[in-house]
Amino acid sequence: MNAQLPIHDVLDDLIRAVQAEQRVVLCAPPGAGKTTVVPLALLNKCDFEGKIIMLEPRRLAARAAAERMAAMLSEKVGQTIGYRVRGDSKSSNTTKIEVVTEGILTRMIQSDPELQGISCVIFDEFHERSLNADLGLALSLEIRDALRDDLRIVVMSATLDADPISKLMSDAPVVTSEGRSYPVTPIWLTRPAPTKQRLENGISELIHQALEQTDGSVLVFLPGEREIRNVMRVLSADLTQDIAIHPLFGALDFKEQHLAIAPPQKGRKVVLATSIAETSLTIEGITAVVDSGLARRAIHDPGTGMSRLITTKASKAEATQRMGRAGRLSEGWCFKYWSRAEEGQMPKYALAEIERADLTSFALDLAQWGTNEHDLALLTQPNPATLEDARAVLKMLGALDETERITDHGRALSRVPAHPRIAHMITSAGHNATLPAALLSERDILQKSGQSDFTKRIQAIVDDDLSVPEPTRNRIKSEAKRLTRFTGQNDPRYSVA
Repeated sequence: MNAQLPIHDVLDDLIRAVQAEQRVVLCAPPGAGKTTVVPLALLNKCDFEGKIIMLEPRRLAARAAAERMAAMLSEKVGQTIGYRVRGDSKSSNTTKIEVVTEGILTRMIQSDPELQGISCVIFDEFHERSLNADLGLALSLEIRDALRDDLRIVVMSATLDADPISKLMSDAPVVTSEGRSYPVTPIWLTRPAPTKQRLENGISELIHQALEQTDGSVLVFLPGEREIRNVMRVLSADLTQDIAIHPLFGALDFKEQHLAIAPPQKGRKVVLATSIAETSLTIEGITAVVDSGLARRAIHDPGTGMSRLITTKASKAEATQRMGRAGRLSEGWCFKYWSRAEEGQMPKYALAEIERADLTSFALDLAQWGTNEHDLALLTQPNPATLEDARAVLKMLGALDETERITDHGRALSRVPAHPRIAHMITSAGHNATLPAALLSERDILQKSGQSDFTKRIQAIVDDDLSVPEPTRNRIKSEAKRLTRFTGQNDPRYSVA
């Protein structure tokens, strides 16, 4: 392990707190090393009988954390260190640390309420306040109080106020790691960006400034894939050939994601990323960050009963997290696409997902657990109107009865790792629904065609229509194949080429 990482200064305090109190909050800024160092330290020092489970908010972060820890042990992933994400897992009988995405813990708890064989659960990047992390922590605390008083729980956060979390965890001790690995110098616009300036042009100017300021590579934060493609188009016209451009977003093929985080083969690189790069990832060679100051979030639309994506200002906490990416490997720079005066108007924290998102899956999980939102140790209570809408949807699907108790059909839906609407399609229509369900989980693959016929989208995948990029076709087929497992049937149409 790298002894220069700031987290090493507090490891002894952390180990003592885990051994004595079994519930700990760890506050450590970006770049401190908590994601890879803490699980290995707990494994080496605490003599746990069972596994350590660590939650990560995204699949890429889970894989990357597992790969990094395995490399630190000079092992391959799947030996001491494993991971489990949707549609992919690598572990074995010798695995002692398993890195999982957040929804997997909830399913583990629902199928085994005692979490047998698990000694410690680590919630990494808890400041992101995802719905699954909030629920997973609440369920874990209830398990500890009622069934497993030996279950250790560690909550790790980079930017969140620790006091409310500590109180939620029965006044758990707080261990704080000070300082980044290296200092990062922020640079703001001298005045707000002109309203008529296109985002891709303004961001491209800052990228050029960053490349002139530093000899390293540049990480750029943008709200979504569309903005990434627009900036790529502008940069491709005027960057020299020794500077590679890599996109990085959730729907990207894993091989392309890996290219973005790996060291450049030659010269330097510019990585154009969504919030996927905010947490847990060390992208090799980054010495400067360019931050658009924007984020894209899913919110519940009461008019349609569905979620929709909106683009909004990033929070100060998110901006701090992004800036920290430049200080992982050396002193860095952060170029912000807003003025210093505008920073005062940014919200301190983003709304927790439980306050803004579709709560249908959450409501089904509560019903399956046999509790309600008021009886769980939730850091933030869900939006009451949204939760009422969610329960109405579940009643319509036959997952809840009129007294809001889970039905047999609801239990069947809960076994399918998908939104209850999608799960209802799968359990009702079998393998005939798997491809439509996979398509509904993706962005519209024929959005630019102007056609609204859904059957054309199905046919485009079945016929391997070249107008749909091959990675997208393969991803949809893989998802359809995954969903087919929950029908008890087999469908050869969705084998990936």
